[in-house]
Amino acid sequence: MANNHISVDCVVVGFDGEQLKVLLVKRANEVEGEILHDMKLPGSLIYMDEDLDEAAKRVLNELTGLKNVNLIQFKAFGSKDRTKDPKDVRWLERAMKSKVERIVTVAYLSLVKIDRTLSRSVDDYHACWVALGDVKELAFDHNLIIKEAMKSIRQYVDTNPSYLFDLLPRKFTASQLRTLYELVYGKQIDVRNFHKKVAMMEYVVPLEEKQQGVAHRAARYYRFDKKIYNKVRR
Repeated sequence: MANNHISVDCVVVGFDGEQLKVLLVKRANEVEGEILHDMKLPGSLIYMDEDLDEAAKRVLNELTGLKNVNLIQFKAFGSKDRTKDPKDVRWLERAMKSKVERIVTVAYLSLVKIDRTLSRSVDDYHACWVALGDVKELAFDHNLIIKEAMKSIRQYVDTNPSYLFDLLPRKFTASQLRTLYELVYGKQIDVRNFHKKVAMMEYVVPLEEKQQGVAHRAARYYRFDKKIYNKVRR
């Protein structure tokens, strides 16, 4: 049985080497002839017999197929206007088969690497990766939740830069790392100064390997060393 006043919503952010993307799910875009915003964050009311963390993991798995994803609880959203759109309420009541009133949602954040395996997994569900700049109007207050998630990511990275490397492939170029910094902070970074910054990061270890089959000058690959990072950060 669901709790009609508490839900969880999951903001899963990934990086494909060029863009930051958020994982959204599609919902039936018509309720009794009404057109709805057809995209939303993976989320649901919680069940009476589960705790919040369990609910978040269940929702993510049921709606996107993702398992074993590290979820961080980052904020609760309890505005009285969360369910002000009657179309959203009618959709939810139909989906949950019960009366819905005011709902407080607890939001979770996860940073993941977007690779082929992950993309295939979500393709089997009504889920898709959408570039942050291309996110249109979503159901409920989900645009606000994504905006707050990005603020949280910046705060996490400010205090613990290792979070950024959760988004990067195992081996990456300095250019990919710079692009990621620019996307997270929403501003351009001088290339030369950034290379100096990378050189000072002991935990960003240069590899002998370089890019292959590229039209431009092949860039060197780097890797993130967690052991060195933990040692440096002590």
